Amino acid sequence: MNVHKLLSSITPDIYRNLKTAIEIGKWPDGNKLSVEQRQLCMQAVIAYEHKHLPQEEHTGFIPPEPHSFCGDDHDHAEQDKPIKWVE
Repeated sequence: MNVHKLLSSITPDIYRNLKTAIEIGKWPDGNKLSVEQRQLCMQAVIAYEHKHLPQEEHTGFIPPEPHSFCGDDHDHAEQDKPIKWVE
């Protein structure tokens, strides 16, 4: 079975089990995940989320914070002020 077929066969239940295994470091039967198994599980979870979930639900998603841009085109008065050096 190739990787694409394997990833497309992941069900929501398998996805949840993989996430839990990554979080606690163990399989449902109690056996510890190896470093390689943990990495492969993470890759499978990321691939599943990319294909099936909106970005806001991806593991590690950090919502962007609103911000203002400096150098706004409407604020020309700031350009005429001299620089004040603080010692």
